[in-house]
Parts: sequence; structure tokens; C-alpha cells
Amino acid sequence: MIDTDMQNKKIHHGRNIKRFREMMGIKQEAMAFELGEDWNQKKVSLLEQKESVESDIVKQVAKILKIPVEAIESFDEEQAVNVIANTINNNDHATMTNPAVFNYQPSFNPIDKMVELYERMLEQQREMIEKLETLIDKK
Repeated sequence: MIDTDMQNKKIHHGRNIKRFREMMGIKQEAMAFELGEDWNQKKVSLLEQKESVESDIVKQVAKILKIPVEAIESFDEEQAVNVIANTINNNDHATMTNPAVFNYQPSFNPIDKMVELYERMLEQQREMIEKLETLIDKK
């Protein structure tokens, strides 16, 4: 049975556009550029505040973000969080609390990786000092 609150709840298209744009790492200015000459950062900002966005603009934005139109028109953060929370609580609780099941063994020694990193950093520092000394000697 579907909750009547979920049926009546409006999906906020603008907020979804903003979320997906930010996930893709696209600035409002870049989005405005892609939307066309009559768009600017301020207009994109106003678009992201609108609860309902015209379908032709939703289609343009979805094409720019390379996501399905349905993602903008249907994504409900609260519902997604509930699904994830219920999935974790119901299905993965045993996995997350049982060390025999949830056992991560890296295929490398983290300390060795740290030593390698520091050795590389020291070598770069030595090279930089040598270059600086050469520059100082030339003057």
C-alpha cells in the first residue's frame, strides 16, 4: 500500500537539477552557457529554486547533465534515504556487525605505502633544493 503523503508530495525539480549539477561538478555559469545565450548564472540559480520546471527545460538540462529526464522529474531524496536506511537496517545489519562477514583485508601494507610516499616526497624535495642551489650559484 502506498502512503498517501508520498502520493501527494511534489517532487522539487529545481532542487533535483541543482543536486545532479553539483554531483557532476558543473558550475551554474557552465550550465547557463550550455543552455544558450539568454541564460546566465542568476537565471540558473532561479531555475534551481523552482519547484516545477517546464518539461522542455528539464529535457535540455537532462541532456546537458547526461542523465535521464526521469531522474529530475522523479527523484525524491527523502524516499531514497528511507529506502537506503531500510535496506541497511534490514539486510546488512548482520554483515556490518559480524566481523567474520565484514572483513576487509587490503592486498597491500598501508605502512609500506606511507613509506613509499614519504620517500618520493623527500626525493622531490632534494631535487628542488639542488635546483635552487644551482640557481643561487649562477647569480
